[in-house]
Amino acid sequence: MNDIIEIFKANAVSVLVVVIAMFVLFVVTNMLHKWIVKKEIERFSGGSVRSFVLIKYILNGLWLVLGILALGFIFMGEDYHNFILRNLKLVLYIGVVTVLTIFGGTLTNLWFKSSINNKILNHEDPTSFKFLRYVAIFTVYFIGFFFALLAFPSLRSVSQTALGGAGVIALIAGVASQEALSNLVGGLFIISFKPFKIGDVVKISDTMVGTVIDITLRHTVIRNYENKMIVIPNAIINKEKLINYDLGELKCCEHIEIGISYDSDIDLAKQIMREECENHPLIFDNRTELDIKDGKPMVRVALTKLNDSSMTIRAWAWASTYGDSFTLKCDVFESIKKRFDAEGVEIPFPYRTLVIKNPKDKGAQASNTQE
Repeated sequence: MNDIIEIFKANAVSVLVVVIAMFVLFVVTNMLHKWIVKKEIERFSGGSVRSFVLIKYILNGLWLVLGILALGFIFMGEDYHNFILRNLKLVLYIGVVTVLTIFGGTLTNLWFKSSINNKILNHEDPTSFKFLRYVAIFTVYFIGFFFALLAFPSLRSVSQTALGGAGVIALIAGVASQEALSNLVGGLFIISFKPFKIGDVVKISDTMVGTVIDITLRHTVIRNYENKMIVIPNAIINKEKLINYDLGELKCCEHIEIGISYDSDIDLAKQIMREECENHPLIFDNRTELDIKDGKPMVRVALTKLNDSSMTIRAWAWASTYGDSFTLKCDVFESIKKRFDAEGVEIPFPYRTLVIKNPKDKGAQASNTQE
């Protein structure tokens, strides 16, 4: 016990310097963190506060570990000095690489977010920047991870190879058949050839219709009209046949089909359907100047099919966008049904003939039923 006290007295100045240095580093770290968070909130609305909090915790932990190792260097014998110095360098290196990696990833993310917001404000397409944002952030963390591996002699050769050009090619070739790379390449194809972009309304199937809200390294996210998120891997969506309602011209033609009975007046039914479509506020006049001059109607209506118990009449109604066309279709169905009821145009039920056999007399009775 006396020996420990003597050692402490002999190294009191060194211990005091270590303690003061740790305290100063803690204070400076916390002050710097508050200043950065304040500036980040002012400029970027606080989108990356958690990353800066994580950096603060890592730095405070780093100062604590370095302080403990420094105190160990003071109190331990010379036989342990090399061991402590080696661990001191290892902890310092890993801590600095970790902080720089997180800081670099955060700054990259903030820069891309700012650029994306500017493009949105200027009514420009942000799709490429959103995808490149994920690529850039992944690259920063990928490089930081392999630089951290350089601290371990047993993994140094792996990290040096991976960071070299040949290593990257070998790494890509090694995982070329895996799903992760397929999705990444699929995302690059989407960004390059742009079959759709963020904000487009797309239809993949009857149950997958919505607006593209994000394209990541792995998948494409679509918000449907029930406000549900549909997550589709890029490799899969690249193989699908989809309809992009915002690619090229936005106007959309809606087929409005209704069946009427054979006893109904075809001309009256066609007139009602044309009038109800043309009177709708969302109707779009797709006629050319020559069509208007020739007196062609805004909405074409024709008998398209003769069914078993009904005749199908179709109206070709145009709207400015896909969303308007869906609204127009719903509204017109209702108004046409009311006009049909008021003016005596029948929408028939299917008629079927049922044959009921009597096993005793082997006779049969037939009756017409209406469903």
